[in-house]
Amino acid sequence: MSGQRVASGIDAFREEALSCPLPAAVELIGEKWAFLILRGAFNGLQHFEEFQAGLGIARNILSDRLGRLVAGDILKRSPDNSDRRKVIYSLTEKGEALLPVVLALRQWGEAWGHGSPEIVLVDSRDRKPVRQICVQAHDGRALRFGEMIWAETESAGTQQAAE
Repeated sequence: MSGQRVASGIDAFREEALSCPLPAAVELIGEKWAFLILRGAFNGLQHFEEFQAGLGIARNILSDRLGRLVAGDILKRSPDNSDRRKVIYSLTEKGEALLPVVLALRQWGEAWGHGSPEIVLVDSRDRKPVRQICVQAHDGRALRFGEMIWAETESAGTQQAAE
């Protein structure tokens, strides 16, 4: 009997893993060049040549990654009004929403000795470093690993009851 529970638990985990949004997100932005392009866009890079010079990336790889980010609605392409031969790459709202993700990875890298924290992100008004990204409870409490569980949303439970 306990063997069946373990198997059904693994089956449920597999089903949930296959419908998890994480793999699709990682597929779109989860490699080095995509993150560096995002970092460049967050720091004001807009033209192909700027990304190439600023990142030291091969033209074919940059072209491919920019195309993927545009197709994924992370970046948008628009003509440069000052030079019609150029294209401007800018963040979409969906792309801007990745700032906490990129910042959390950077902060993790700084905390665990990957890279140099000589330049930090600061609040433009107060010029004070931004706080560490953390998972927060509904009331603002910082939550640590082990203080959270996965649960179905109320709408998912209502939908299953209707079926």
